[in-house]
Amino acid sequence: MTEPIIPTFILGVLPARWGSTRFPGKPLHQIAGKPLIQHVWERCKECTRLDEIIVATDDERIRDVVIAFGGKVAMTSPDHPTGTDRIAEAAQAVPQATHIINIQGDEPLIDPTLIDELAATMAAHPSLDMATAANPLDPADVAVQDPNVVKVAIALDGRALYFSRSPLPYFRNSVSGLSVLRHKGIYAYKRKFLETFVNWPPSPLEIAESLEQLRALENGASIKVLITADTSPGVDTPDQAREIERILLQSNG
Repeated sequence: MTEPIIPTFILGVLPARWGSTRFPGKPLHQIAGKPLIQHVWERCKECTRLDEIIVATDDERIRDVVIAFGGKVAMTSPDHPTGTDRIAEAAQAVPQATHIINIQGDEPLIDPTLIDELAATMAAHPSLDMATAANPLDPADVAVQDPNVVKVAIALDGRALYFSRSPLPYFRNSVSGLSVLRHKGIYAYKRKFLETFVNWPPSPLEIAESLEQLRALENGASIKVLITADTSPGVDTPDQAREIERILLQSNG
């Protein structure tokens, strides 16, 4: 049965905090002549399905730079235990938003088309609580064994069954056409669900795997997983920032 289409207001939120353990001040790190957060902002501005975009930060230095390049900012508490809590507070500044997309502030090569696809999916399926994305991996890829690479298994209808740092699934038998799926950390939320989610306590599987999205699954949430070719890397270290700069300069001729 086709779900009824309801009016939507899609808010894109870019979380950006100063105090990264591995890379303090990362959002303002200069890459190809612009701060990292500006690259992500400009990618989001290419989207056609976002009604508004804001940067969520707890740092005045980040706020001032974002305002200087023409962006919008929501100041948030420095005491949030997770990025999702920061997103939920930032969304309070835009009460008309029906859906929120959490776009990582350290992915300067994020594909605007993927963001639009997430927005369109949430708008077309009002019963969905969340949507996210994943990239196919060859089962023999070394990333399958890497606990820093999160994998997701999905149902036949494309909804998430489980997320894990372990290899997922375990291929006791070969299955034609079945790939390992690398989870990509971008999330779309129905507003009411996000407000409920941040009030749930951390769940057992979430604590065990240190994966916040498992809290949603353990509480019965419906998470659609979009399969995407977007493998854009994030920036976690200065070395990765230099590699991103090389890619950007090369693409700009």
